[in-house]
Amino acid sequence: MGRIVASHSSFDRVSLARVHEKYGLSPIECQWLDTARVARRAWPQFARRGYGLAPVARHGGIAFRHHDAAEDARAAGAILVLAIAETGLGISQWLTRVNQPIDVRGVTHLKGNPDGELYGEMLVFTGALSMTRSEAAVLASQAGCDVAVGVTKDTTILVVGDSDIRTFAGHDKSSTHRKAEELIKQGRSLRILSERDFLALVHLDS
Repeated sequence: MGRIVASHSSFDRVSLARVHEKYGLSPIECQWLDTARVARRAWPQFARRGYGLAPVARHGGIAFRHHDAAEDARAAGAILVLAIAETGLGISQWLTRVNQPIDVRGVTHLKGNPDGELYGEMLVFTGALSMTRSEAAVLASQAGCDVAVGVTKDTTILVVGDSDIRTFAGHDKSSTHRKAEELIKQGRSLRILSERDFLALVHLDS
C-alpha cells in the first residue's frame, strides 16, 4: 500500500488495470513510475527514440532476459537505480520530473559565466555528490563551465561523485564514466575529476 512501482512504459499498469476491472478487484494502491519516461529525461540520447527496455538496459550494462516478466521487472528497477545514481535526482524528484517536459532547461543545462576562469569548458556530473546536482551545476557555471547532463564529444570535464558500486549494475563505474574513458582512448581532450578536485577548481575545497 502506498509503495512506488517501477515499470518500463505504461503497458503493465494498463494490463493490471484491465484485469482488476474484469474480475472486480480492488485497484493496486501504489504510485507508478514509468522508467521509459525516466530514461528519456535522464539520458539525452533516449529523449526522442530508442528508449525501449532492451536498449536502455544495454546502455546501462544491465543484463537480462527480455520478455520474461520477472527479468523485465528487475531491469526496470535497475534502470531507475542507475538514473538516480547518474543524475543525482532522488525517487521523489523523479516522480515529479517524469511529468515535466523532456527538454526542461534548468540548472542541469547552464551556460558558463564568461568571466569565470573555467570559461570554455563543458562539464558533466555523474555519481552521488556531497551536494545536490543543482547546487554543483550552479558552482560550475559560476566558474565559467557550461553544464550538460550527458557526456558527448564536446565534454571536456567529467566530475565523478562518490558512488556505491552496487548502483552501477555490476560495474564499478557509471555508464557516463565509462563513456568518458572511451572518448579519452579515442583521443578526446577530456579530464575526469573527483568531486574534491572539482571543489578545489572552484575554490571550495576548504
